[in-house]
Amino acid sequence: MKLWSKGSEPEEIIEQFTVGNDRELDMRLARYDVRGSRAHIAMLEKIGLLTSDELTILTEALDEIAAEIERGEFTIEPGVEDVHSQVEFLLTARLGDVGKKIHCGRSRNDQVLVDLKLLALDDIRDIARAVKKLFDTLQSRSEQTKDCLMPGYTHMQVAMPSSFGLWFGAYAETLVDDARILAAAYGVANQNPLGSAAGYGSSFPLDREMTTRLLGFETLHYNSVAAQMSRGKTERAIAAAISAIASTVARLSMDVCMFMCQNFGLVSLPASMTTGSSIMPHKKNPDLFEILRGRCNRLQALPGELALLTSNLPLGYNRDLQLMKDILFPAVTDMIECLEMCDYAIERLQVNGNAIDASLYDYLFTVEEVNRRVMKGEPFRDAYRAVGLEVEAGTFHAERSAAGYTHAGSIGCLCTEEIRGKMMNVLRDIDGVL
Repeated sequence: MKLWSKGSEPEEIIEQFTVGNDRELDMRLARYDVRGSRAHIAMLEKIGLLTSDELTILTEALDEIAAEIERGEFTIEPGVEDVHSQVEFLLTARLGDVGKKIHCGRSRNDQVLVDLKLLALDDIRDIARAVKKLFDTLQSRSEQTKDCLMPGYTHMQVAMPSSFGLWFGAYAETLVDDARILAAAYGVANQNPLGSAAGYGSSFPLDREMTTRLLGFETLHYNSVAAQMSRGKTERAIAAAISAIASTVARLSMDVCMFMCQNFGLVSLPASMTTGSSIMPHKKNPDLFEILRGRCNRLQALPGELALLTSNLPLGYNRDLQLMKDILFPAVTDMIECLEMCDYAIERLQVNGNAIDASLYDYLFTVEEVNRRVMKGEPFRDAYRAVGLEVEAGTFHAERSAAGYTHAGSIGCLCTEEIRGKMMNVLRDIDGVL
């Protein structure tokens, strides 16, 4: 029996196609559906659609369902469309007519929006915590290795001196920018759609400010049509944040794979974190970072997938929106797993502090020689040309020193605390992370 049933049921083949795996996905929404229902019935009692006794009975029953969810005893039964239907059916089965009153003034359209937004807020917090953990590890490694020089590259050619501290710190600060996008997604999600019903409000005198307070939302989606139009907007905002974070992790993973190559020899992993070859006994492959790179590259396709699903939908609710759960829910889990694994591996990554001593890195220091001559009064362009001619003639001799780097953000001044301050300011916009 469906909540909307009026004496007929859809064919089984239609049921299977339209519901798909939505029952399984909806299990992730169950606790939020109960939270939304608690707030809704408290509001219904205030406006006179429930008595105080009915509110008590319904609240106790919802508390019982919430406990079943936490114990893993809650299921969505075969033939029941979704979590919203299951909760209402349970209340009706256990309480009779009182259970039938819970749906006054709302639709499954605003129910699922509430559930998804509450879940989104928790998911964003979880992602933010994982981002902060990796950020902290990168900053720690940056400070540990700030005096270890490494080659910097442009166009994949040896360029200028860098340091492992500068490299680790670069990815830490890049995560700050990603966290800004995540915080923006949090703001998009942190709006209460409850009371928008099917998208056009209700003739009941609903107190939407009350449910906003009870559910802990920052503000309302005031316009009921705009509230329904937020379905898809919220998901796309989260997808943009995930894509940005994934881009950073994928790029870091590519660096590690490249730097582990014997031609670079800049970093290594413990043998227990590498894989071997079935034919080449010397191999220690960075499969961990290759899989990280691949999974994060897939996550960067997330915004495009959601955009194509939602780009030409007409006003109001459309069933296409159901499919977003199947796209976004696994992506959130995947993003958190990738962040956790990257953090684990970066903490154990070994750096080769002597790599820069190799003769192939002599030319890293041509700019230092030019700068030394300029400091002695020689015009820059003359010094540049003279050093260039020495390189061409094979007579250039490198002085392996990068002592002159003192400006903010350079090898000798990593600005670790300033970058940490930026991250803390961003994460304050996401409740419960700091």
